Amino acid sequence: MRLCSCLIFFALGSVASGEWKVAPEAMVTRWGKQVTPQNVWQEYPRPQFRRDKNWKNLNGLWQYAISKNGVTPQDYQGDILVPFPVESALSGVQRLLAPDETLWYRRMFRHQTRGGHRTHLHFEAVDYESTVYLNGEKIGSHEGSSDPFTFDITDALQPGDNELTVSVVDQTAPSQTLGKQSMQPKGIYYTRVSGIWQTVWLEDVPERHFRMVKMKPRIAEGTLRVLPTLEGEPLKAERIVITVRDGDRVVGVADAALSVRIPDAKLWSPRSPSLYDITMELFDGEELIDCVESYAAMREIGTVRGPGGQIRMTLNGKVVFHYGTLDQGWWPDGLLTPPSDAAMRFDVEYLKKSGFNMIRKHIKVEPRRYYAHCDRIGMMVWQDMPSTGGRPFWSKLAPNPVEDEWPADRHEQFVEELKSMVGSLRNHPSIVMWVPFNERWGQHETIRVGQLMENLDVTRLVNIASGGNFFPVGDVVDRHNYPEPMFPFEDQRFNDYVKVVGEFGGHGLVVPGHQWNSEMRNWGYGDLPTTKDEYRQRYQHSFDELMKLRRRGVAAGVYTQTTDVEGEVNGLMTYDREVQKLTADELQQLHGPARF
Repeated sequence: MRLCSCLIFFALGSVASGEWKVAPEAMVTRWGKQVTPQNVWQEYPRPQFRRDKNWKNLNGLWQYAISKNGVTPQDYQGDILVPFPVESALSGVQRLLAPDETLWYRRMFRHQTRGGHRTHLHFEAVDYESTVYLNGEKIGSHEGSSDPFTFDITDALQPGDNELTVSVVDQTAPSQTLGKQSMQPKGIYYTRVSGIWQTVWLEDVPERHFRMVKMKPRIAEGTLRVLPTLEGEPLKAERIVITVRDGDRVVGVADAALSVRIPDAKLWSPRSPSLYDITMELFDGEELIDCVESYAAMREIGTVRGPGGQIRMTLNGKVVFHYGTLDQGWWPDGLLTPPSDAAMRFDVEYLKKSGFNMIRKHIKVEPRRYYAHCDRIGMMVWQDMPSTGGRPFWSKLAPNPVEDEWPADRHEQFVEELKSMVGSLRNHPSIVMWVPFNERWGQHETIRVGQLMENLDVTRLVNIASGGNFFPVGDVVDRHNYPEPMFPFEDQRFNDYVKVVGEFGGHGLVVPGHQWNSEMRNWGYGDLPTTKDEYRQRYQHSFDELMKLRRRGVAAGVYTQTTDVEGEVNGLMTYDREVQKLTADELQQLHGPARF
């Protein structure tokens, strides 16, 4: 078995000096207590496109400064732990960035580009407007909250120490992809997040190299198409070899056709999350130039009209009822940034053990490793686009819906971030549905956005506006209703759509000693139960009501929510993940004979 074996050495220079510590009086998770500047987020950040030995992590202590109106700082104010946002406790700063302020980052590193290679600087996510400088030279800029971006820094590198500087402006404007961020957090809105909040890393790549890849499984044909995109000047004797493995067993090899036949393919599902390992090799004649490791799954998403005329969702041609939680992905110590990869995986494993087969990732894009965990654990994902501001009249599913009117430039920015989300995540088999809008938040150009999504990815379903104003585009009609689920079956406009309850439940239970801020209003849907038994009964009743709707034709339900978040106490777990209000075993028992 031949694996990628290129090895490149990086040397890091000095980082910021001083003592980092978690901000005082913070709620810190068990994983946050283990974080140090030396061990923070050291995992390879791009699990489906790996050059494992060709990279260097730049997370850790950086210097930071905050200035007014974009003024370049003369001195830096202290240390900040990257990749935690400046507002978080784990950053060591826990300071709210004002709309008229600029956040500055600085660190030193050493690196010499290997002959015949280029050096790329990767940012997995920075919120919101960032500008990057190397040795005083502007390298580039980026606008967005959640999408990864890359700069080629080869020509700006110098021998010895290199100074990397990043400036960030975050106005938290309504046209930005905000998700639940707010300058005045309360209720369902949380502490805003600014700056670097996912991994920063260096990578050396050959001048001619793989830039990206698309995976196209075709179950009926028993084939997997692997379609890489190359960058750089073509080689004289260029050829690509694709090797597909099931464990240590080679199941197929392809060259020019880039299509691998997989006999008796193992299909991916939540019950059996089978994955195939893939090696992509680029040769110039017999010389190996570039090598990338990946993985893929044989699985297909579809719909079928069943008995009674209701449309159901299918996985590999079989009807599957989707039952999951609304998952915000917020953390008390890291805010949008999970304290560690293990912490992030814990949430998925808890839901899996509880009997859920789906997660609605709610108006947040997670680090790419999150989706790799879902791939391997076996959890379907409905992926929301981070919502913007703007609130047109909420007619829900009523006729004659309305939407926002947006300036052309802001619409195009929204579209670019939407395309980036799809492009960076499209190969993850766990993702089965795209959700461009949550409710009517920032809902605009609905038909146009829906058609764009249908063209961007024909392999998944589109839920154009979960719980929002209904427009005839996409595959799904989605009703939100609290606390008990419901759906208007009598409306004939919905006959050709998959019917889902995209939010329900939200029963709250206060657990003393595990509150974000005991002075805040404890908030959930309806009046709060006073005992765990009452909480359990309310969950059971809501679940039973969903099962009644399932028998009538509803194809999915999303319970609110996985964890408490700040002032919300309607999670199945507390915000710090220390108390499971309903354990995984209890949830399995409450779900009874229902099989998802």
